[in-house]
Amino acid sequence: MNKLIWQAQNGSKEAMSTLIQSNVGLVWNVVKRFNNRGYEKEDLFQIGCIGLVKAIRRFDSEFETQLSTYAVPMIIGEIRRFIRDDGPIKVSRSLKELAYKIELLQSENVKNGKEQLSIQELSELLEVSKEEIVLSLESQEYIESLDRQIYDDDETTVADKILANKNEYDNVVDKLTIKNMMNVLDENEKKIIIYRYFKEKTQTEISKIIGVSQVQISRIEKRALDKMKTVS
Repeated sequence: MNKLIWQAQNGSKEAMSTLIQSNVGLVWNVVKRFNNRGYEKEDLFQIGCIGLVKAIRRFDSEFETQLSTYAVPMIIGEIRRFIRDDGPIKVSRSLKELAYKIELLQSENVKNGKEQLSIQELSELLEVSKEEIVLSLESQEYIESLDRQIYDDDETTVADKILANKNEYDNVVDKLTIKNMMNVLDENEKKIIIYRYFKEKTQTEISKIIGVSQVQISRIEKRALDKMKTVS
């Protein structure tokens, strides 16, 4: 893989094409996070591929992380910058109205010295699903570009800042790349997938950590991967 990256960084179109093709699924997983934003998925996919190409060109083996892991913030940043430059995120009128109602309820609660209402409580009071509550709240959030420079006199970006802290970065990656797929797994399955594909442990190593046989780890891993394929 590092050889392919080196070739791509030195002008090999074939190597670049191979790397892009092998990471197509990663780009689509990121694109899924931008559903219902008023943009065609194919358009966002093309923008995401630009972010992937930038990641390939900037990747350094000294980062001690995989290209796919390094690429995620770059892909997200490229898509968010496109949305930002294209104009405000397209939010439906119904979501805007719901967000306004939520704001009124929360403000009233604060005035009365009470804690803010939970998603469940808002859902019951407004008689809408919890998913709609979450969507309306997210639609009001400011979008931070991971390509934004943190300091005026420095080229350090938000993405670079994240990379400086590997634990924080891994946490971001966990959430952004496989959050939807991991939701279908039980706790044991999640642990094994994280150990195998994020902490790069062998099945034997995991069996010692968890306290079950390697055969059991193999079966659980296979079951987890089969589940994840149903939502990929």
